[in-house]
Amino acid sequence: MSLLEEFKQFVDQHNAKFVDLRFTDIRGTWHHISLPVSSMGEKCLSKGVYFDGSSIEGWRLVHESDMVLRPDLSDVCIDPFAAQPTIVISCDVHDPISDEPYERDPRSIAKKGLAYLRQSGIGDEAYFGPEAEFFVFDGVSFNVSGESSYYQIKSDELPEAGKVSAEEGNHGHRPKPKGGYFPCSPIDSIADMRSEMCSYMERMGFEIEKHHHEVAPAQHEIGFKFAALLQVADFLQRYKYVVKNVAHSYGKTATFMPKPIYGDNGTGMHVHQSIWRDGSPLFAGDGYAGLSQTALYYIGGILKHAKTLNAFTNPTTNSYKRLVPGYEAPVILAYSARNRSAACRIPMGESAAEKRVEVRFPDPLANPYLAFTAMMMAGLDGIRHEIHPGDATDRNLFDQTINVKNMPTVSRSLHQSLEALEIDHAFLLEGGVFTPDFLQAYMQLLWEDVFAFEHAPHPIEYQMYYAG
Repeated sequence: MSLLEEFKQFVDQHNAKFVDLRFTDIRGTWHHISLPVSSMGEKCLSKGVYFDGSSIEGWRLVHESDMVLRPDLSDVCIDPFAAQPTIVISCDVHDPISDEPYERDPRSIAKKGLAYLRQSGIGDEAYFGPEAEFFVFDGVSFNVSGESSYYQIKSDELPEAGKVSAEEGNHGHRPKPKGGYFPCSPIDSIADMRSEMCSYMERMGFEIEKHHHEVAPAQHEIGFKFAALLQVADFLQRYKYVVKNVAHSYGKTATFMPKPIYGDNGTGMHVHQSIWRDGSPLFAGDGYAGLSQTALYYIGGILKHAKTLNAFTNPTTNSYKRLVPGYEAPVILAYSARNRSAACRIPMGESAAEKRVEVRFPDPLANPYLAFTAMMMAGLDGIRHEIHPGDATDRNLFDQTINVKNMPTVSRSLHQSLEALEIDHAFLLEGGVFTPDFLQAYMQLLWEDVFAFEHAPHPIEYQMYYAG
């Protein structure tokens, strides 16, 4: 049965009324356009739908705005939040003149990355498993203007809620700072909401493995099974969609912001990854922690290019408020078996298929298509050039008695990561996966964020300097 026949069968099976075409912009935002099933003929499904690319940040100018959404019928699911039965299709973006994939389309970049992997002869599939954390708050308000700048978060799990005298009483069951890992209810106040999120994710094709409260108050994680790079990037977009919509349905608000709370752990996205060829894993061997030489070279590439990777894995100014010592964020560029203080960890695994590398510095505001592809390209560069990562570090790098001043670190700011990307990007251009045009457009968008952040007065500066 062809993909088109399977899609028509899927439509009939779910009595679908609408088709929702989804695509991702440079920053990682999910966009959509909905069409009645009756208007989605074979031509639309095979040739695509035109849209205005000039209205998408960082894409086309108004005089060259026409672009095409090309549905990928291998990736469809039901939207569980739609009032009318609606099928979601992931789309690639194409140029209408050349009919080639648009070089600034993140999903198309991921596809080119996989093509490069296969052409390299190193492997034919890359598997990724992200662990995206998030916060759920009761409410949030913020404002930035010339005369005022503030934010305020409300959550019954935050320590401040313990000071409130409510008419119905204060229950007193809430996590301590850095004390929220795995508590039962009533301290874990939204376990049922997370279960509902899992239920929606399963309806969208996920294989859920776990869910739990994370270390900080109001912080959570849902774990789903790893998958091939492109599929898992599609899944991560759905993951964020489900988390935000379920929280919204409860009258709450969810955020993937890396550091929304001062003085407590931030939100990370540890990313497990491995390369396979002909159905066999390439990272299992008889070296350190049961790794192959290929896996060690892959780690070498990740560590060598880490500061450049930060521009994709940690693409916001807020990302670097998480990447500081003292809050379990892995800032030291080292690798280790089981040691969660290293930037790269080799998790325990009982079989060769479970041998993988866990890169721990990314955060969930990363565009998954770009971040996963960039990490794979860095790892492949390490394999191609046999970049050994040096000796493993089995010490606790969070221990303040250890002198880590001379050890290499991740970038300290988005500013620094963009400077690294400007210098060190040749490995990304291999095979035409990333292009100079894309990198220029990407950096221009992020430099705008840096400019806005560095030129705006911060409330804490008033506290520190106003009376000086």
